[in-house]
Amino acid sequence: MKRYFINEDGWASDVERQPSPNFDARQPDTVIDLLVIHNISLPPEQFGGPYIADLFGNRLDCDAHPYFDLLRTLKVSAHFLIRRDGHIMQFVSANDRAWHAGLSSFCGRERCNDFSIGIELEGSDFQPFEPAQYEALSALTSALMQRYPLAAVAGHEHIAPGRKTDPGPFFDWEGYRKSLIHQTVGQTAEPSSLKTLVFPA
Repeated sequence: MKRYFINEDGWASDVERQPSPNFDARQPDTVIDLLVIHNISLPPEQFGGPYIADLFGNRLDCDAHPYFDLLRTLKVSAHFLIRRDGHIMQFVSANDRAWHAGLSSFCGRERCNDFSIGIELEGSDFQPFEPAQYEALSALTSALMQRYPLAAVAGHEHIAPGRKTDPGPFFDWEGYRKSLIHQTVGQTAEPSSLKTLVFPA
């Protein structure tokens, strides 16, 4: 199982980097303690191709597909994207604030972008994710736990209910949790950190 390392600058080792301009600095002394899971496909239900990275890089050709016309003014990003084959791309340093959550709230705290890390899975609400994605997600989560005091994991649907539905009904939260436990065994993360990591009910 592949392992990753998050450097002090917030960039992961052994992943593809495509820096996005869509980020800003977090407030000093921000505690980064929430991981938010999303899904994305561009065009909807179509996988592969450059369009997600192009969207995050503000270079999407909005004339390439009719759906893209809705995205002309959008300025968004995520820290990471995990492709269907498990390939990980990073767009924003985890030390910085990516623009992935939008209007959101978690446990009474507004503006989840301020204190969260966003991971997009290439997929949709209407079909299962790939085993390689769960393997990559658990490995990446484990690495992030070494660098940041993550206390909870949530879906976009949990922090923006009624507005967002991802990662959707096909995301296997229990399988992800078990994979993370397996990934973390023998690593330097404190066992108590994993035991207290809160997942959606």
